Amino acid sequence: MTRKTSPSLMADHVPDDCPGSREIGFSCPEFYNASSILFDNLDKGRSGKTAIYCPLGNRTYGELCAEAARYGNALLSLGLGAGERVLLFLDDTPAYPAALFGAIRAGLVPVLINVLTPDDLLQYYLENSGARVAIADAEFVARFSATACTGTDLETLIVVNGDAGEIPINTLNATPWLEGFDSSLDAGNTHRDDMAFWMYSSGSTGRPKGIVHLQHDMAYSARSYADHVLKLDTDDICFSVPKIFFAYGFGNSINFPFHAGASCLLLAGQPNPAAIFEAIKAFRPTVFFGLPTLFTALVKAPDAADSDLTSLRLCLSAAEILSEEIFTAWKDMSGLEIVEGLGSTEILHMYLSNTSDAKKAGAAGRRLPGYEVVLRDAAGLAVGDNEEGILWVRGHSSSPGYWNQPDKTAETMRDDGWLYTGDRFRRDRDGYYYFLGRADDLVKVSGQWVYPLEVEGCLNEHPDVRECAVIAVALADRRTVLKAIVALNDGSCGHDATIKGLQAFVKDRLLPYKYPRIVVFVENLPKTGTGKIDRQQLLNMPDRND
Repeated sequence: MTRKTSPSLMADHVPDDCPGSREIGFSCPEFYNASSILFDNLDKGRSGKTAIYCPLGNRTYGELCAEAARYGNALLSLGLGAGERVLLFLDDTPAYPAALFGAIRAGLVPVLINVLTPDDLLQYYLENSGARVAIADAEFVARFSATACTGTDLETLIVVNGDAGEIPINTLNATPWLEGFDSSLDAGNTHRDDMAFWMYSSGSTGRPKGIVHLQHDMAYSARSYADHVLKLDTDDICFSVPKIFFAYGFGNSINFPFHAGASCLLLAGQPNPAAIFEAIKAFRPTVFFGLPTLFTALVKAPDAADSDLTSLRLCLSAAEILSEEIFTAWKDMSGLEIVEGLGSTEILHMYLSNTSDAKKAGAAGRRLPGYEVVLRDAAGLAVGDNEEGILWVRGHSSSPGYWNQPDKTAETMRDDGWLYTGDRFRRDRDGYYYFLGRADDLVKVSGQWVYPLEVEGCLNEHPDVRECAVIAVALADRRTVLKAIVALNDGSCGHDATIKGLQAFVKDRLLPYKYPRIVVFVENLPKTGTGKIDRQQLLNMPDRND
């Protein structure tokens, strides 16, 4: 199995004359290591400043850099060579940025993994990445079972935040082991276009894809989004409920605050509204990152009325469409309007965004400086304002490809660095983009074409609906109908009158044929590890309210 950097990924996949870099004034030395995002804070005199706030213990920049250097030295002592992967199976604690930046500084390639990954999928990640070393929280050690490790190159598991249990590979307890290594480490001699880290796609169709990112990508993303939207200063504390393994959380918790010399608040576990409100009250973050499903849960939580959100100056959302109801409810509760944006793991973070002083409700925002965005029709021709098209984007933080998946890479990463998103959008005259759904989610109902997302958005505006999802299902007679999975505000399972009321609401707001023929009630919609609605699980839900 190939362990070194793949030369095919190292070419500059975005042309040097791409205007994005000039627009944000970005330049990067030929030899550059992404750990500079963290370690440059030492040169700027911030050694004693708090970098991380966490219930498990805070870290200054000096302490975090020393811990990262120990990780880098320790990993190299295991015989790992330049470009080898190190799998990170970690929750959001100070160990995460320490291990991640330590690996990058040593010239290794950390692979960020969803902590909800079951052992059979973990086996795929280990096999696909070729990782010989993994770092995991003690609570996740049991995932490294015989099933997960069989047929992989994994040799050593480093355990943080606790002791290892009985598993079929060599384990090292991070705390005593790291103490024996030097707390300083020079940055590896990496090229700006060498691999820096991987993330995996959510795998909604087929096996997840290993998304490769390069050494310069973090700095580029920060110069675009953080500098133009967040405008952080050293007094800011960023709190991202979406986890670090998620590209959105990675930027929010690690890249952007460290780029600015600010701080982050890390909270382990699956946070519930009570824990989130308590963390905000205790640590007083200033910038808060969430998802529409999270903001929905927060505004409808029993203790929402007693929450103290006075420390916040900016609230942001991404990944899914935010309903007007939740936007308004959060503003009433916090005094702040939620700033929406859109990005992707392939781009690393945002490429469209509203800003605190320029926003439109329901829009993903405008093109961010540093990125080119165009809407194209099926023939590949650009469309004008208020016309529907598929969104294409390019910029210098774009992934060069999916690891060992040339066919998938060719489908998404096109000529001259353009990335085909497969998302349908409309752009208004002011340059704001409105998401209309996926290019491949159009379904025919009663002989007429329907986009499920349109129906979903309509139902989410119903006053009795807390959240919902709409999917297409095939009946036994091969007809296709829409199925709505609905969580009501009162948590009830509804009844026939409720179903008819929801169907009438859609018929009245949209067109009669677009109403969902099947309506199923649940207490809560299933979520992925990134906090988005798990549409794969929805496909397996029953079609009746039993």
